[in-house]
Amino acid sequence: MPEVASEGRAEAATEGALQTAAEAAPTPRSRAKADRRQALLGAAATLFARSGYNGVSIEDLGAAVGVSGPAVYRHFSGKPAVLAALLVEVSETLVAGGRQVIDRAPDAAAALRELVRFHTDFALSNPDVIRVQDRDLDSLATGDRHRVRALQRAYVELWVSVLGQVHPGVDAALLRIRAQATFGLLNSTPHTLPASPSGAVRPLLEEMALAALGAS
Repeated sequence: MPEVASEGRAEAATEGALQTAAEAAPTPRSRAKADRRQALLGAAATLFARSGYNGVSIEDLGAAVGVSGPAVYRHFSGKPAVLAALLVEVSETLVAGGRQVIDRAPDAAAALRELVRFHTDFALSNPDVIRVQDRDLDSLATGDRHRVRALQRAYVELWVSVLGQVHPGVDAALLRIRAQATFGLLNSTPHTLPASPSGAVRPLLEEMALAALGAS
């Protein structure tokens, strides 16, 4: 009897695992919904950057991805939720990506170089999001704005922790200024670069950032 009971439990566990995997696997419908949501966020970044948050309607967002305005509500509760998703998710991505960079690096100096490369990628790939954050962060609901600010602080502290290893003995407040200055340099690119910057821009930005961080 114990053997039979053990086998039964094993079979039940296997069936449960298979069911969980099946439930977790994305269906064509769920993939389509996720794709539409991302398309709406991409359109929101473009439209908000061009016209400002207050200058864009739900109908504008829907039209940008080929759906009606009311169809947007299948993905977001309203325009404030679109702005919140756009800015919160990009902040979460920066924190998660920064942690991965640090975890993979063999030492602090390499981590700092990779953080610079990582943020340069972000700045060059997301100029519209940077414009929206610069201009429309205060349009977020209070809770969402606090969430973005908290994530931004967490991202800064990732850099400060690495800088503290590269520059031991330097006050953390001074290292924080270095990090913030670097973000200012890299995040200014949407306002100063042409729509399609040349290949020479990236190495120049990375060189300037590393110099600002005292790591050139």
